[in-house]
Amino acid sequence: MPVVRDLRVLLRLTDFRRLLTVRLLSQAADGVYQVALATYVVFSPEKETSAAAIASAMAVLLLPYSVIGPFAGVLLDRWQRRQVFLYGNLLRALLAGCTALLIIASVPDWLLYVSALSVTGVNRFVLAGLSAALPRVVDPERLVVANSLSPTAGTLAATAGGGLAFVVRLVAADSDAAVMLVGAALYLCAALASLRMGKSLLGPDPELVQPRLGAAIASTARGLVSGLRHLAERLPAAHALIAMTLLRFCYGALTVMVLMLCRYSWSGTESEGLALLGLAVAVSGAGFFAAAVVSPWAIERLGRFGWMLTCAASAAVLVPALGLPFAPAPMLVAAFVLGLVTQGSKIATDTVVQTSVDDAFRGRIFSLYDVLFNVAFVGAAAIAALMLPPDGRSVPLVVVVALIYAAVATALARWR
Repeated sequence: MPVVRDLRVLLRLTDFRRLLTVRLLSQAADGVYQVALATYVVFSPEKETSAAAIASAMAVLLLPYSVIGPFAGVLLDRWQRRQVFLYGNLLRALLAGCTALLIIASVPDWLLYVSALSVTGVNRFVLAGLSAALPRVVDPERLVVANSLSPTAGTLAATAGGGLAFVVRLVAADSDAAVMLVGAALYLCAALASLRMGKSLLGPDPELVQPRLGAAIASTARGLVSGLRHLAERLPAAHALIAMTLLRFCYGALTVMVLMLCRYSWSGTESEGLALLGLAVAVSGAGFFAAAVVSPWAIERLGRFGWMLTCAASAAVLVPALGLPFAPAPMLVAAFVLGLVTQGSKIATDTVVQTSVDDAFRGRIFSLYDVLFNVAFVGAAAIAALMLPPDGRSVPLVVVVALIYAAVATALARWR
Protein backbone atom coordinates (compact mmCIF):
# COMPACT_ATOMS: atom_id res chain seq x y z
CA MET A 1 0.00 0.00 0.00
CA PRO A 2 1.28 3.53 -0.80
CA VAL A 3 0.46 4.68 2.74
CA VAL A 4 2.54 1.93 4.31
CA ARG A 5 5.40 2.69 1.92
CA ASP A 6 5.30 6.40 2.78
CA LEU A 7 5.19 5.62 6.50
CA ARG A 8 8.31 3.52 6.14
CA VAL A 9 10.05 6.34 4.31
CA LEU A 10 9.05 8.85 6.98
CA LEU A 11 10.29 6.68 9.81
CA ARG A 12 13.65 6.43 8.04
CA LEU A 13 14.01 10.23 8.24
CA THR A 14 16.15 10.82 11.32
CA ASP A 15 14.91 14.33 12.10
CA PHE A 16 11.25 13.35 11.67
CA ARG A 17 11.77 10.37 13.96
CA ARG A 18 13.36 12.56 16.63
CA LEU A 19 10.59 15.16 16.43
CA LEU A 20 8.04 12.35 16.67
CA THR A 21 9.78 11.03 19.80
CA VAL A 22 9.43 14.43 21.48
CA ARG A 23 5.74 14.53 20.54
CA LEU A 24 5.08 11.00 21.85
CA LEU A 25 6.76 11.61 25.19
CA SER A 26 5.15 15.07 25.62
CA GLN A 27 1.64 13.91 24.81
CA ALA A 28 1.98 10.70 26.84
CA ALA A 29 2.84 12.94 29.79
CA ASP A 30 -0.20 15.09 28.95
CA GLY A 31 -2.38 11.97 29.09
CA VAL A 32 -1.01 10.98 32.48
CA TYR A 33 -1.43 14.52 33.86
CA GLN A 34 -4.97 14.95 32.55
CA VAL A 35 -6.20 11.61 33.90
CA ALA A 36 -4.68 12.33 37.30
CA LEU A 37 -6.38 15.73 37.40
CA ALA A 38 -9.72 14.36 36.12
CA THR A 39 -9.84 11.51 38.61
CA TYR A 40 -9.00 13.86 41.46
CA VAL A 41 -11.48 16.61 40.52
CA VAL A 42 -14.32 14.71 38.77
CA PHE A 43 -14.30 11.15 40.09
CA SER A 44 -13.33 11.64 43.71
CA PRO A 45 -15.95 9.88 45.91
CA GLU A 46 -16.36 12.94 48.12
CA LYS A 47 -17.25 15.24 45.20
CA GLU A 48 -20.72 15.64 43.68
CA THR A 49 -19.86 16.37 40.07
CA SER A 50 -22.30 18.06 37.68
CA ALA A 51 -22.12 19.14 34.06
CA ALA A 52 -21.83 22.73 35.29
CA ALA A 53 -18.88 21.78 37.50
CA ILE A 54 -17.15 20.09 34.56
CA ALA A 55 -17.77 23.15 32.38
CA SER A 56 -16.41 25.42 35.10
CA ALA A 57 -13.25 23.34 35.42
CA MET A 58 -12.73 23.41 31.65
CA ALA A 59 -13.25 27.17 31.58
CA VAL A 60 -10.73 27.73 34.37
CA LEU A 61 -8.17 25.48 32.67
CA LEU A 62 -8.57 26.63 29.07
CA LEU A 63 -10.10 30.08 28.66
CA PRO A 64 -7.31 32.23 30.16
CA TYR A 65 -4.82 30.74 27.75
CA SER A 66 -7.27 31.07 24.90
CA VAL A 67 -6.97 34.83 25.41
CA ILE A 68 -3.16 34.89 25.33
CA GLY A 69 -2.78 32.06 22.80
CA PRO A 70 -2.28 34.25 19.72
CA PHE A 71 0.38 36.24 21.58
CA ALA A 72 2.11 32.96 22.41
CA GLY A 73 2.13 32.18 18.69
CA VAL A 74 3.91 35.43 17.88
CA LEU A 75 6.58 34.56 20.43
CA LEU A 76 6.78 31.05 19.03
CA ASP A 77 7.60 32.50 15.59
CA ARG A 78 10.57 34.31 17.16
CA TRP A 79 11.97 31.63 19.43
CA GLN A 80 13.83 28.59 18.23
CA ARG A 81 11.31 25.76 18.38
CA ARG A 82 13.85 23.20 19.64
CA GLN A 83 14.46 25.43 22.65
CA VAL A 84 10.71 25.73 23.25
CA PHE A 85 10.48 21.93 23.46
CA LEU A 86 13.49 21.73 25.80
CA TYR A 87 12.61 24.45 28.30
CA GLY A 88 8.85 23.98 27.97
CA ASN A 89 9.02 20.33 28.97
CA LEU A 90 11.50 21.02 31.76
CA LEU A 91 9.11 23.60 33.17
CA ARG A 92 6.13 21.23 32.88
CA ALA A 93 8.09 18.52 34.71
CA LEU A 94 8.64 20.96 37.58
CA LEU A 95 4.99 22.09 37.61
CA ALA A 96 3.66 18.51 37.53
CA GLY A 97 5.84 17.71 40.54
CA CYS A 98 4.39 20.75 42.32
CA THR A 99 0.86 19.55 41.51
CA ALA A 100 1.67 16.20 43.12
CA LEU A 101 2.74 18.00 46.30
CA LEU A 102 -0.51 20.02 46.28
CA ILE A 103 -2.56 16.82 46.03
CA ILE A 104 -0.66 15.28 48.94
CA ALA A 105 -1.31 18.43 50.98
CA SER A 106 -5.08 18.27 50.16
CA VAL A 107 -5.19 21.93 49.20
CA PRO A 108 -8.37 23.63 47.91
CA ASP A 109 -9.29 22.97 44.29
CA TRP A 110 -8.46 26.51 43.17
CA LEU A 111 -4.77 25.96 43.98
CA LEU A 112 -4.79 22.84 41.80
CA TYR A 113 -6.38 24.88 39.03
CA VAL A 114 -3.57 27.44 39.28
CA SER A 115 -1.01 24.67 38.84
CA ALA A 116 -2.97 23.11 35.98
CA LEU A 117 -3.28 26.54 34.32
CA SER A 118 0.49 26.80 34.31
CA VAL A 119 0.96 23.39 32.70
CA THR A 120 -1.73 24.19 30.13
CA GLY A 121 -0.11 27.52 29.33
CA VAL A 122 3.23 25.92 28.50
CA ASN A 123 1.35 23.29 26.50
CA ARG A 124 0.17 26.03 24.10
CA PHE A 125 3.76 26.59 23.02
CA VAL A 126 4.74 22.93 22.76
CA LEU A 127 1.76 21.66 20.74
CA ALA A 128 1.73 24.62 18.36
CA GLY A 129 5.48 24.30 17.94
CA LEU A 130 5.26 20.60 17.09
CA SER A 131 2.82 21.29 14.25
CA ALA A 132 4.72 24.34 13.00
CA ALA A 133 8.01 22.40 12.95
CA LEU A 134 6.73 19.41 10.98
CA PRO A 135 7.30 20.91 7.48
CA ARG A 136 10.95 21.49 8.47
CA VAL A 137 11.63 17.74 8.71
CA VAL A 138 9.32 16.34 5.97
CA ASP A 139 9.20 17.06 2.23
CA PRO A 140 5.92 18.54 0.88
CA GLU A 141 4.99 15.36 -1.00
CA ARG A 142 4.68 13.39 2.22
CA LEU A 143 3.20 16.12 4.41
CA VAL A 144 -0.30 14.59 4.36
CA VAL A 145 1.07 11.25 5.55
CA ALA A 146 3.18 13.02 8.18
CA ASN A 147 0.07 14.83 9.40
CA SER A 148 -1.68 11.47 9.60
CA LEU A 149 1.08 9.79 11.55
CA SER A 150 2.45 12.51 13.83
CA PRO A 151 -0.61 14.13 15.50
CA THR A 152 -2.49 10.83 15.56
CA ALA A 153 0.48 9.06 17.12
CA GLY A 154 0.56 11.88 19.68
CA THR A 155 -3.13 11.36 20.45
CA LEU A 156 -2.55 7.62 20.84
CA ALA A 157 0.41 8.38 23.10
CA ALA A 158 -1.87 10.57 25.23
CA THR A 159 -4.38 7.71 25.35
CA ALA A 160 -1.61 5.30 26.35
CA GLY A 161 -0.50 7.79 28.99
CA GLY A 162 -4.04 7.80 30.35
CA GLY A 163 -3.95 4.01 30.47
CA LEU A 164 -0.62 4.14 32.28
CA ALA A 165 -2.20 6.51 34.80
CA PHE A 166 -4.95 3.96 35.52
CA VAL A 167 -2.31 1.26 36.06
CA VAL A 168 -0.28 3.47 38.41
CA ARG A 169 -3.43 4.24 40.43
CA LEU A 170 -4.08 0.51 40.85
CA VAL A 171 -0.50 -0.20 41.89
CA ALA A 172 -0.16 2.87 44.12
CA ALA A 173 -3.48 2.49 45.97
CA ASP A 174 -5.44 5.15 44.04
CA SER A 175 -2.74 7.78 44.54
CA ASP A 176 -3.24 10.68 42.13
CA ALA A 177 -0.01 12.23 43.42
CA ALA A 178 1.97 9.18 42.28
CA VAL A 179 0.37 9.49 38.84
CA MET A 180 1.42 13.16 38.68
CA LEU A 181 5.02 12.19 39.42
CA VAL A 182 4.97 9.69 36.54
CA GLY A 183 3.79 12.53 34.28
CA ALA A 184 6.63 14.73 35.54
CA ALA A 185 9.13 12.00 34.65
CA LEU A 186 7.74 11.74 31.12
CA TYR A 187 7.96 15.52 30.65
CA LEU A 188 11.59 15.33 31.69
CA CYS A 189 12.23 12.56 29.15
CA ALA A 190 10.64 14.70 26.42
CA ALA A 191 12.96 17.59 27.29
CA LEU A 192 16.01 15.33 27.08
CA ALA A 193 14.81 13.83 23.77
CA SER A 194 14.67 17.31 22.20
CA LEU A 195 18.42 17.67 22.73
CA ARG A 196 18.98 15.09 19.97
CA MET A 197 17.96 17.72 17.39
CA GLY A 198 20.03 20.67 16.25
CA LYS A 199 19.28 23.99 17.91
CA SER A 200 18.27 25.70 14.64
CA LEU A 201 16.86 22.65 12.81
CA LEU A 202 13.18 23.33 13.45
CA GLY A 203 13.18 27.02 12.62
CA PRO A 204 12.10 29.68 12.34
CA ASP A 205 14.87 30.95 10.06
CA PRO A 206 17.67 32.80 11.89
CA GLU A 207 16.77 36.20 10.47
CA LEU A 208 13.30 35.90 12.03
CA VAL A 209 14.51 34.84 15.49
CA GLN A 210 14.59 37.54 18.16
CA PRO A 211 16.59 36.15 21.08
CA ARG A 212 15.67 39.04 23.39
CA LEU A 213 12.33 38.57 25.12
CA GLY A 214 11.71 42.30 25.29
CA ALA A 215 12.04 42.69 21.53
CA ALA A 216 9.67 39.78 20.92
CA ILE A 217 7.05 41.13 23.32
CA ALA A 218 7.29 44.61 21.81
CA SER A 219 6.40 43.22 18.38
CA THR A 220 3.61 40.95 19.63
CA ALA A 221 0.67 43.21 18.73
CA ARG A 222 2.06 43.96 15.27
CA GLY A 223 2.78 40.29 14.71
CA LEU A 224 -0.73 39.27 15.74
CA VAL A 225 -2.32 41.72 13.31
CA SER A 226 -0.06 40.58 10.48
CA GLY A 227 -0.83 36.94 11.28
CA LEU A 228 -4.57 37.52 11.13
CA ARG A 229 -4.17 39.48 7.90
CA HIS A 230 -2.09 36.63 6.47
CA LEU A 231 -4.81 34.13 7.40
CA ALA A 232 -7.51 36.32 5.83
CA GLU A 233 -5.58 36.15 2.56
CA ARG A 234 -5.47 32.33 2.74
CA LEU A 235 -9.16 31.43 2.41
CA PRO A 236 -8.62 27.63 2.27
CA ALA A 237 -6.84 27.78 5.66
CA ALA A 238 -9.51 30.07 7.13
CA HIS A 239 -12.35 27.84 5.90
CA ALA A 240 -10.67 24.71 7.23
CA LEU A 241 -10.18 26.31 10.66
CA ILE A 242 -13.84 27.38 10.83
CA ALA A 243 -15.03 23.87 9.99
CA MET A 244 -12.62 22.23 12.42
CA THR A 245 -13.69 24.57 15.23
CA LEU A 246 -17.34 23.54 14.81
CA LEU A 247 -16.40 19.86 14.68
CA ARG A 248 -14.43 20.32 17.89
CA PHE A 249 -17.48 21.97 19.47
CA CYS A 250 -19.55 18.87 18.68
CA TYR A 251 -16.85 16.57 20.06
CA GLY A 252 -16.65 18.62 23.27
CA ALA A 253 -20.41 18.58 23.89
CA LEU A 254 -20.57 14.82 23.45
CA THR A 255 -17.51 14.35 25.67
CA VAL A 256 -19.26 16.09 28.59
CA MET A 257 -22.37 13.98 27.96
CA VAL A 258 -20.32 10.76 28.09
CA LEU A 259 -18.62 11.95 31.29
CA MET A 260 -22.01 12.40 32.96
CA LEU A 261 -23.32 9.07 31.63
CA CYS A 262 -20.26 7.24 32.95
CA ARG A 263 -20.52 8.98 36.31
CA TYR A 264 -24.24 8.55 36.97
CA SER A 265 -26.11 6.38 34.43
CA TRP A 266 -23.91 3.45 33.49
CA SER A 267 -22.29 2.57 36.82
CA GLY A 268 -23.01 2.21 40.51
CA THR A 269 -19.66 3.44 41.85
CA GLU A 270 -17.02 6.00 40.93
CA SER A 271 -14.53 3.23 40.11
CA GLU A 272 -16.92 1.60 37.65
CA GLY A 273 -17.65 4.96 36.05
CA LEU A 274 -13.94 5.69 35.69
CA ALA A 275 -13.38 2.28 34.09
CA LEU A 276 -16.17 2.92 31.56
CA LEU A 277 -14.73 6.33 30.77
CA GLY A 278 -11.33 4.72 30.24
CA LEU A 279 -12.90 2.24 27.83
CA ALA A 280 -14.61 5.07 25.92
CA VAL A 281 -11.31 6.94 25.65
CA ALA A 282 -9.57 3.78 24.39
CA VAL A 283 -12.25 3.16 21.75
CA SER A 284 -12.06 6.79 20.65
CA GLY A 285 -8.28 6.39 20.43
CA ALA A 286 -8.81 3.42 18.11
CA GLY A 287 -10.88 5.75 15.92
CA PHE A 288 -7.99 8.22 15.87
CA PHE A 289 -5.66 5.42 14.76
CA ALA A 290 -8.08 4.37 12.02
CA ALA A 291 -8.14 7.98 10.81
CA ALA A 292 -4.35 7.95 10.48
CA VAL A 293 -4.54 4.89 8.24
CA VAL A 294 -7.54 5.95 6.15
CA SER A 295 -7.01 9.71 5.78
CA PRO A 296 -4.08 9.77 3.31
CA TRP A 297 -5.96 7.40 0.99
CA ALA A 298 -9.21 9.34 1.39
CA ILE A 299 -7.58 12.76 0.87
CA GLU A 300 -5.86 11.51 -2.27
CA ARG A 301 -9.21 10.47 -3.76
CA LEU A 302 -11.62 13.02 -2.30
CA GLY A 303 -9.39 16.01 -1.69
CA ARG A 304 -8.88 17.66 1.69
CA PHE A 305 -12.26 19.40 1.84
CA GLY A 306 -13.96 16.36 0.31
CA TRP A 307 -12.65 14.17 3.11
CA MET A 308 -13.74 16.67 5.75
CA LEU A 309 -17.18 16.80 4.12
CA THR A 310 -17.43 13.01 4.25
CA CYS A 311 -16.46 13.00 7.93
CA ALA A 312 -18.99 15.68 8.89
CA ALA A 313 -21.82 14.11 6.89
CA SER A 314 -21.13 10.66 8.38
CA ALA A 315 -21.23 12.07 11.90
CA ALA A 316 -24.50 13.91 11.15
CA VAL A 317 -26.14 10.56 10.38
CA LEU A 318 -24.43 8.27 12.88
CA VAL A 319 -24.44 10.44 16.02
CA PRO A 320 -28.24 10.41 16.51
CA ALA A 321 -28.51 6.79 15.36
CA LEU A 322 -25.94 5.61 17.92
CA GLY A 323 -26.35 8.24 20.64
CA LEU A 324 -30.10 8.47 21.20
CA PRO A 325 -30.42 5.02 22.85
CA PHE A 326 -28.04 6.32 25.58
CA ALA A 327 -26.74 2.77 26.03
CA PRO A 328 -23.06 1.90 26.59
CA ALA A 329 -22.56 -0.38 23.55
CA PRO A 330 -23.85 1.95 20.79
CA MET A 331 -22.25 4.92 22.54
CA LEU A 332 -18.88 3.15 22.40
CA VAL A 333 -19.37 2.64 18.66
CA ALA A 334 -20.17 6.36 18.44
CA ALA A 335 -16.93 7.11 20.32
CA PHE A 336 -15.01 5.21 17.65
CA VAL A 337 -16.82 7.05 14.84
CA LEU A 338 -16.25 10.44 16.46
CA GLY A 339 -12.58 9.67 16.98
CA LEU A 340 -12.25 8.76 13.31
CA VAL A 341 -14.13 11.74 11.86
CA THR A 342 -12.61 14.29 14.25
CA GLN A 343 -9.03 13.18 13.71
CA GLY A 344 -9.61 12.65 9.98
CA SER A 345 -10.82 16.24 9.69
CA LYS A 346 -7.89 17.47 11.76
CA ILE A 347 -5.39 15.72 9.50
CA ALA A 348 -6.92 17.46 6.50
CA THR A 349 -7.03 20.82 8.32
CA ASP A 350 -3.40 20.57 9.46
CA THR A 351 -2.31 19.93 5.89
CA VAL A 352 -4.37 22.81 4.50
CA VAL A 353 -2.91 25.23 7.05
CA GLN A 354 0.66 24.02 6.62
CA THR A 355 0.55 24.25 2.83
CA SER A 356 -1.38 27.56 2.69
CA VAL A 357 0.49 29.51 5.38
CA ASP A 358 4.06 30.83 5.06
CA ASP A 359 6.63 29.39 7.46
CA ALA A 360 7.17 32.76 9.15
CA PHE A 361 3.48 32.78 10.20
CA ARG A 362 2.93 29.10 11.04
CA GLY A 363 3.61 29.40 14.75
CA ARG A 364 1.02 32.11 15.35
CA ILE A 365 -1.55 30.47 13.03
CA PHE A 366 -1.21 27.14 14.83
CA SER A 367 -1.48 28.94 18.16
CA LEU A 368 -4.70 30.51 16.88
CA TYR A 369 -5.77 27.03 15.80
CA ASP A 370 -5.09 25.82 19.34
CA VAL A 371 -7.09 28.72 20.79
CA LEU A 372 -10.08 27.94 18.58
CA PHE A 373 -9.89 24.33 19.83
CA ASN A 374 -10.01 25.47 23.45
CA VAL A 375 -12.79 28.02 23.00
CA ALA A 376 -14.89 25.51 21.06
CA PHE A 377 -14.43 22.86 23.75
CA VAL A 378 -15.25 25.23 26.62
CA GLY A 379 -18.23 26.64 24.73
CA ALA A 380 -19.48 23.12 24.10
CA ALA A 381 -19.12 22.28 27.81
CA ALA A 382 -21.11 25.40 28.74
CA ILE A 383 -23.93 24.56 26.31
CA ALA A 384 -23.92 20.95 27.52
CA ALA A 385 -24.17 22.18 31.13
CA LEU A 386 -27.35 24.07 30.22
CA MET A 387 -28.92 21.17 28.32
CA LEU A 388 -27.83 18.05 30.23
CA PRO A 389 -29.95 16.62 33.06
CA PRO A 390 -28.11 15.11 36.06
CA ASP A 391 -27.99 11.63 34.49
CA GLY A 392 -26.50 12.90 31.21
CA ARG A 393 -29.38 11.79 28.93
CA SER A 394 -30.32 14.70 26.64
CA VAL A 395 -32.12 14.15 23.34
CA PRO A 396 -31.99 17.87 22.43
CA LEU A 397 -28.20 17.93 22.83
CA VAL A 398 -27.70 14.97 20.49
CA VAL A 399 -30.05 16.52 17.92
CA VAL A 400 -28.31 19.91 18.06
CA VAL A 401 -24.91 18.28 17.59
CA ALA A 402 -26.18 16.31 14.59
CA LEU A 403 -27.55 19.51 13.03
CA ILE A 404 -24.18 21.25 13.48
CA TYR A 405 -22.43 18.34 11.76
CA ALA A 406 -24.93 18.64 8.89
CA ALA A 407 -24.37 22.41 8.64
CA VAL A 408 -20.59 21.92 8.49
CA ALA A 409 -20.98 19.32 5.76
CA THR A 410 -23.13 21.75 3.76
CA ALA A 411 -20.60 24.58 4.13
CA LEU A 412 -17.72 22.29 3.13
CA ALA A 413 -19.64 21.28 0.01
CA ARG A 414 -19.80 24.96 -0.99
CA TRP A 415 -16.15 25.70 -0.13
CA ARG A 416 -14.98 22.58 -1.93
